[in-house]
Formats: sequence, C-alpha cells, structure tokens
Amino acid sequence: MKYVRSEAYATPELMAKIMGPNPIKLEEELLQDHRIPAGAVVCDLGSGQGLTSVFLAKEYGFTVYATDLWSDPEENRRFFREMGLDDRQIIPVHADATALPFEKEFFDAVISTDSYNYFGRDPEYLDQKLLPFVKKGGYLYIAIPGMKRDCHEDLPPELLLSWTPEQLAYMHDVPYWRNMVEQSRDAEVIEVGEMESNDEVWSDWLKQENEYAVGDRKAMEAGGGKYLNFIRIVLRKK
Repeated sequence: MKYVRSEAYATPELMAKIMGPNPIKLEEELLQDHRIPAGAVVCDLGSGQGLTSVFLAKEYGFTVYATDLWSDPEENRRFFREMGLDDRQIIPVHADATALPFEKEFFDAVISTDSYNYFGRDPEYLDQKLLPFVKKGGYLYIAIPGMKRDCHEDLPPELLLSWTPEQLAYMHDVPYWRNMVEQSRDAEVIEVGEMESNDEVWSDWLKQENEYAVGDRKAMEAGGGKYLNFIRIVLRKK
C-alpha cells in the first residue's frame, strides 16, 4: 500500500524512536476505513516512546492516552511538546496493560500497535482487563507481529539466528488469534486477518543502528521474513 500519512514521520530523528518494524506504517494500514469517531478519546496501548501516539493525535485528531509500562512518561511528555502537542491532546500514562488505572467505560477506542501479543494471549484478558474500560459500541484496533503459520514445534533455523524459542513464543498465526478473540463474551469480532505491511516495515526497522535492530538483521537477511507477518484485529464492544 502507499503510506501517505506516514511520509512526514520518516525523518532520521523520528525513526530513531521506533522500537521495532515501523509502527507508523503499521498504524496507517491498521486504521484504513476505521470507524472511530472524530474527537474520540483513545488509549494507545503499548505506546513505547510515543511516536504512534503523536501520529494518532496529529493525523486523526484523537485525544490520546499514551499508555506504556516501559517508557518514561515525563520523557514522552517532553517529546509530545516538541511535536507541538499539549496535555489536552495527548496524555502520557505509566501503566501495566493488565492493571489499567482508568475509569470504567472511559475510552471510545483502544489502538495497540506491535505490543498486544505480550499481554493479550490470556483468553480472559479482553473481558476482564481491557474491555471494561471501553464504552459500549467502542472499537479496538490491534496490529500484532505474527507468523504465517505456527511452527513452534519445528522452528526454522533462520529465525533462531536472532531470537530464542522463548522470544518466538509470543508470535502466532491468524487462526491462533482468531480463536483467542472469539472466546470473548463481550467483543464482536469484526476482522482477524493478515496485513499487507511486512517487508517494508521490517526494512525501515533494520536500517536503524540500535542493538535490537542490528540483532534482528541476522534472521531477516537469512530469509526469516518469509515465515513472518503482521495481523490486524478489529473488535467492537457489545
């Protein structure tokens, strides 16, 4: 696909803040034909250093709660202000995705890019830990790094050049995730499918010089990308 909105975020300074395959392009594809109303209050769940949150606030006009466990909210706040956004537009929150600190039915929508696979593999997570904070009729848009076919019993050697079996245990295929979200009593499943984004978002990541990107190059240069994909999940709270 052509990433029109993402082009303005392709500067070296902003790309240095990404923590994996380009999350801005993933988010742009994830939100194609989205149903989130203008001015919505949105949780960017697993927001990292805040680049996806900036994208949501600037490009879509959402009020964004940038929620992450591992980043420093004050550092993120400074970044948001450098990007021309104030606390009425984007609010950094330090929180665990399994113990969110918000009021019930606070959000119009939840968006999660390249992080849900770390905390969403519990069948009860959606109903017990996340959906209570979403308004009735609100949407969840989730982009997950995955596998074209689960192969944990016979992992390809290309993937093991960069990742351990324990690290790869977080990655699964479309049928796995469809089965996971269909167990929810409180969510209507709108879509679970493979995304177009893969080679291009990986290419952007592998150009970075941080130690994690450098480490990932071994697997991808050996052809490991042919086993991997990204998965789009769209849900609506009943």
